[in-house]
Amino acid sequence: MGQVELMNISKSYDKQKNVLNEINLSIEEGEFFVLVGPSGSGKSTLLRMIAGLEDITAGTLKISDQVVNHLPPKDRNLSMVFQNYALYPHLTVEQNILFGLRAKKVQKEEQQLRLTETAAMLGLSSLLKRKPKELSGGQRQRVALARSIVSHSPLCLMDEPLSNLDAKLRANMRVEIRRLQKKLGLTMVYVTHDQVEAMTMGDRIMVLNDGKIQQVGKPITLYNEPANVFVASFIGSPKMNMGKANFSSDMKQLVIEHEPHIDIDPATVSKRLKEASITIGIRAEHIFPGTPDNTTHHVEVVNVEHLGNETTIAFEIASDLWTAKWPGQWAINVGDNVPVSITGEYLCFFDTESGDLIRPAMAGKSQEVIAI
Repeated sequence: MGQVELMNISKSYDKQKNVLNEINLSIEEGEFFVLVGPSGSGKSTLLRMIAGLEDITAGTLKISDQVVNHLPPKDRNLSMVFQNYALYPHLTVEQNILFGLRAKKVQKEEQQLRLTETAAMLGLSSLLKRKPKELSGGQRQRVALARSIVSHSPLCLMDEPLSNLDAKLRANMRVEIRRLQKKLGLTMVYVTHDQVEAMTMGDRIMVLNDGKIQQVGKPITLYNEPANVFVASFIGSPKMNMGKANFSSDMKQLVIEHEPHIDIDPATVSKRLKEASITIGIRAEHIFPGTPDNTTHHVEVVNVEHLGNETTIAFEIASDLWTAKWPGQWAINVGDNVPVSITGEYLCFFDTESGDLIRPAMAGKSQEVIAI
């Protein structure tokens, strides 16, 4: 139960340009699936179409192998947690949690059993007689979660449920939601614009932009092998450093906008790379501190962030601002000229015209993921 299939799903308003364009997607039973993208990308619209709150312009939507295009939300056997929690201010916590069960005329004994179990699970047992105005943001969020959980629906939809919380509470609630999803075996579809939430919570992520799927995959795959320039710049914090480049005549160096040169092994340059207009990308953690043995460039620092466990420095490469991220604490100040190591094996190559990935970095990816 809970599997969702979208086949050529499109959405438009008043026959204007499609907000969503031919979305094809399969969400597996028990999966935590995250829809991520910038504001206006269509992710909340897609979630509302799954919920039955938006009409489907074209295509077929199946839930548990049943076509549900024309079914109302109450007949789709799902629950939803909204960004604004959608709690009734005049009802107590208990009444808010049980509202859906009472509407479905579930027996009172069963209601109380589910309430007791869910309230204990979410730490709400002592708050059941309070009104929403007497609760903190995190407590209101847990009430909205509890209302979803007591329904025992196999499919749960969440629309940016943590966006109104402070940073510390967001981190705690991410762990709590993920733990509950696994414990209850729910199929969860989670919408967010926060790529950190997407990376830390999702079994799989779909990156959406301008109503089109950019890439679907595991978080680490999207990070190491982004399908295009958009995914590369959207997934990861800080974002991937990017710059237009071309090969030297002997194919032994990359020239970034006529300025820095990066050594390249000619044997690794494919025919497609030679013929394409190239944009290169490199992750901040793959720009290493320079030593007497490995320094390839000296850069002038334009910004420093001391975070305690790591230090990030920003510097200019051609007309772009690049970032390096180093573990530990470094005594570096703005204006310093520091040595760095930038080498070819950590570069991703993209086609400048299409934006598509030509070749991912040969080092620093999946083979270096530590197995326990």
